[in-house]
Parts: sequence; C-alpha cells; structure tokens
Amino acid sequence: MRPSDSDKPPYVARVEKLEADHRNSVKVRVRWYYCPDHYDMQSAHTIQGKCIVHSFKNYTKLDNVGTEDYFCGFEYKATTGGSTPDRVAVYCKCEMPYNPDDLMVQCEGCKDWFHPSCMGMTIEEAKKLDQFFLLRLFL
Repeated sequence: MRPSDSDKPPYVARVEKLEADHRNSVKVRVRWYYCPDHYDMQSAHTIQGKCIVHSFKNYTKLDNVGTEDYFCGFEYKATTGGSTPDRVAVYCKCEMPYNPDDLMVQCEGCKDWFHPSCMGMTIEEAKKLDQFFLLRLFL
C-alpha cells in the first residue's frame, strides 16, 4: 500500500475484501502485517503492487527471491496478545536478528556471525574471504 508520505516505504497489507460504494469508488478492506488484528478501509488507488509474504522458514528455502517476495518473522497470536516466536537470537555487534537478505560472515575462531559493514568491510571484500577471524580486525 502506498504511504501518504512519499519518502516512506510502502506498507504491507493483505487485501481481505473489495467493494464499490454508490459512486463506484472502489475500496479495499486490508489487514495490516505490522498489526494483524487491525483492519482498515482504503482506496483501491493506494495499492502499489502485489507482494507475496512468506513465513520466515519458507522464505529462507526460496531458490530465487524476487522483488515481490517478503517474509514475516513473527506471527501475532490475538488470543494471547503475544507473538511466535516470542524471542529471536541476535547476531553481530549490532545485535540484530538474522535477516536472510543481508550477507553475514562467520568468525572461524568464535563461530559468531557478523555483517561485513559492521566489521568495516564491503560486501565485495567479504565475498572474497577464504576465512574470517575477528582477531584480525583488532591487530
């Protein structure tokens, strides 16, 4: 869905229903992925395009990730008000959860994973590495 502020990224919602009013203005009822128990009616003109939202597990198994492919890392449980999973492991010195769209390198010494940019490397430099040792960065 197209945001009202053009500087912001689009919102992801599931179209639940299409309907036209008495002036043939088409509206869509959407369920927002950022808050799945929240529904809104939006003008059909705010639809920017189609995307496919995969579970995190299925997304990581895709052979080819296209521009229309997204993943949802958590599933909201309306009955409990919580989400599944209720916590995720974090990596790197930035302490972010794993994102399959971001390259990470594993330290051969400590076995932890790091984003090349957090270690002062470009993605191209990281892809050329045969081995990565965190200690090298501090010598």
